[in-house]
Amino acid sequence: MDPYKVLGVTPETSDDDVKRAYRELARKYHPDNYVGNPLADLAETRMKEINEAYDQIMNARTGKSSGAQTGAGQAYGYGYAGAQTGASSNPMYSQIRAAINAGNLAMAEEMLQRTPQRDAEWYFLMGSVYYRKGWFDEASRAYTQACNLDPANAEYRNALNMLNMSGGYGGYRPMATAGVCDCCTQLVCLSCCCQSCGSGC
Repeated sequence: MDPYKVLGVTPETSDDDVKRAYRELARKYHPDNYVGNPLADLAETRMKEINEAYDQIMNARTGKSSGAQTGAGQAYGYGYAGAQTGASSNPMYSQIRAAINAGNLAMAEEMLQRTPQRDAEWYFLMGSVYYRKGWFDEASRAYTQACNLDPANAEYRNALNMLNMSGGYGGYRPMATAGVCDCCTQLVCLSCCCQSCGSGC
């Protein structure tokens, strides 16, 4: 199958436009969008074709052999968003990966918070939770920490690279709600300002 046809581009298409076409297709066919849908298997097959086509094009353009993989497609489609690609020797991490893949982010985050160790895989999985929530700044920091703790791990590196490449597509973290103390502080400041201005507040 022609990888350019799969992505709907041509050999003359710029790298940036190839990436843009890939992202659009990945967002459309990502398996997360088809959970519980009869078309889930078709979407997963389509996503694999898109990943393979993208990797094939980018490998050819960067001069890599066909056997080498950028890991970008796999990372975006699965490891990056779902934490599926890596095998863990820690049974707790395996359960957390399963929870993330099932979309049960609350359970995954709770299990991570209960885990005393803060190793590279912990940060990677927390980054995956953040990514699923659309908290891309937090995801980037967590993935970066995972890479710092385990620089040789391709799964962590691919996740961070794909997050950087995607530019944080998919949403933004909502603004934090002000706490009671913050409200009190603001009221005190307002009161002081009113008194200093002599406005009789």
